[in-house]
Amino acid sequence: MKSSIKTNQRVQFIDITDRVREAIKESQISRGIVNIFVPHTTAAITINENSDPSVIEDMTKWLAHLVPENAGFKHSEGNSDAHIKASIVGSSVTVPFDENGPQLGIWQGVYFCEFDGPRIRNVIIRVSQT
Repeated sequence: MKSSIKTNQRVQFIDITDRVREAIKESQISRGIVNIFVPHTTAAITINENSDPSVIEDMTKWLAHLVPENAGFKHSEGNSDAHIKASIVGSSVTVPFDENGPQLGIWQGVYFCEFDGPRIRNVIIRVSQT
């Protein structure tokens, strides 16, 4: 399943856990793994707390601290920080699931991470039986 995401900020984390649940349900597979992959070099996928929004605020703040937007990078497009942040966070996650859905922890959610928006992005969600 390919899912489009429209971001409206340069850096933005979007909870896509419900899209993952929907892909699992549509697959009609009762047990397996789901892989969530982003085919972009300035975006990422991660799993983190989806209960307290300050966690995402802290993550974006500290990623900006670690890799500032204007740090004199050579890349001519001006988005080297986005490439580096995407590499740090990663391009995919894999989650086991059963008939109850993804086996995430009670506070966990799956996030699409935009580092060079606003843009229209794609996320590929692949459900496999194990």
